[in-house]
Amino acid sequence: MNSPSKTEVQTAISKYIDELAQPLRELNRKVVLLTSPASQIHETPELAYEEHHAHDVICEFLTTHNIPVKRHAYGLKTAFEAVVGDTAGPCVNFNAEYDALPGIGHACGHNLIATASITGFMALAFAIRTFGLPGQVQLLGTPAEEDGGGKVDLINAGAYKNADVSLMMHPMAEDEFSDEKVQGIGGRSTIACYDITAAYHGVSAHAAASPWEGVNALDALVSAYNNISMLRQQIGPNERIHGAIMQAPTVTNAIPEFTRTKYTIRSGTEKGARALGERVRRCLDAGALATGCKVQLEETQMYADLVVVPPLCDGFQECMSDFGVNVASNDKTLMPGSTDQGNVSQIVPALHALIGIPVTDGAHNHTRQFTAAAGTDEAHERSVTAGKGMAMTGWKLLVDQQFYGEVREAFDKATA
Repeated sequence: MNSPSKTEVQTAISKYIDELAQPLRELNRKVVLLTSPASQIHETPELAYEEHHAHDVICEFLTTHNIPVKRHAYGLKTAFEAVVGDTAGPCVNFNAEYDALPGIGHACGHNLIATASITGFMALAFAIRTFGLPGQVQLLGTPAEEDGGGKVDLINAGAYKNADVSLMMHPMAEDEFSDEKVQGIGGRSTIACYDITAAYHGVSAHAAASPWEGVNALDALVSAYNNISMLRQQIGPNERIHGAIMQAPTVTNAIPEFTRTKYTIRSGTEKGARALGERVRRCLDAGALATGCKVQLEETQMYADLVVVPPLCDGFQECMSDFGVNVASNDKTLMPGSTDQGNVSQIVPALHALIGIPVTDGAHNHTRQFTAAAGTDEAHERSVTAGKGMAMTGWKLLVDQQFYGEVREAFDKATA
């Protein structure tokens, strides 16, 4: 069989995905009852590691379309894996996120991320099967991006051991792109982050009769809060420390014996986040030292900074242009947010494209307005188009050795 041209592949996958338009929209549809057994991803928001409904409906969708899928993959109840192709060429990975935020649902548009990655995977799998292309395409269901780091769990479990490149997109409000002619960007770095939780153990006593017999866990928390508030004056412009009181006393007539607080620490690199985290730990320890409490500190997994690979961004830009969508390649802007795709980008060349969607009132991610925007038909269509663009980027990686070599060379240089 002669190698198909780019135009032939693009036409074929566009027709194939267009035939899946209704099932894809059904998977990501907005107007359904929360209690309906037919409800799909957007209107059934689930929190980190609890995305059982999303896991099941995506797996059922894949199975219905003759894609073998491994449910509950790599020891994670809400992860899955699907692989098509052989090992004759590179393996292109797609990551599907589908967890939501407490109280505000899909305010980061993970339903769109899942839609785009499923679209990209289905399209590239179709091309591999139809044209006998060398290589594999992998779709991973990656839970707990918002809290916990499902991709870090999957990395540790070996889910990416065969992946040569990883592709995904993330929606943003379209007004975040200053150039009105641009609908997104192929690459923009994110910062590293992790959480530290402090649990303070004191001694209860009657607050009026014998307060001197108590050891005040609330005082320890407040002392630590003030320490960290002062520390914020002395951190770098790309660093962030933000926290919340997770457990506090609910009565006034007893000396509090237990409190708990949690802080997220962000910096431009993993090394910077660790250094800043040590300063935060000292503030938390000082609260215990000053009050006589005991403190237990726990740390979450690190979300690494995202490595941008310019040739990969260029390839995505070109492929999106072929579908009539103008996106920038990459820039030097450092996003203040974090993602566990950053951890993936540390081990393989990774795309974390940003695609704009219309949002009312100038609102951005993690707002109720963005939740509503992420459920619209237009947002869905933009995620499907992004999926097509990623599929063609994956095709280019499989068949164009020079392009693949440039991507690997840039990645090796960036991570050396």
